[in-house]
Amino acid sequence: MSASPAPDALVAAARALLQPAPGTVPTLPPGLRARAAAVLLRMALDSALDAYWRRVTPSMTRIGKHRLLCLEWYAGQDTARRCRTTWSALSAACHYRACELPPAPAEVCARLPEVTGLLAALCGAGGRTGATPPPAPLTGPTP
Repeated sequence: MSASPAPDALVAAARALLQPAPGTVPTLPPGLRARAAAVLLRMALDSALDAYWRRVTPSMTRIGKHRLLCLEWYAGQDTARRCRTTWSALSAACHYRACELPPAPAEVCARLPEVTGLLAALCGAGGRTGATPPPAPLTGPTP
């Protein structure tokens, strides 16, 4: 089983697709490069989320939907909101639709700093530090 690339390496690859080095001639059209970069950025975010949940509570890595829903209680409201918004935007940019234009490179490029910030937040957050406490358990009427 091969190890998946580090989130930072995925972000660097996405940046190279979106902002080719001066003097290079990209062989892919801009829309295709933007979609590929969106896939790489979403992979980086998914990988960072997996690493975060493996540190906090490993059972949360099993179901992707729960990772985002419960993040607020562990990493804080701001980080959870940014993560949901960024993940959703990248997911929309990743999907091919025959009747729509591909994402613009500037649109995906605007997500680069957000993903980089989320990687730092998820890497530095260790549990409930700075987060709101989880809700109190529901209890029924006492007899």
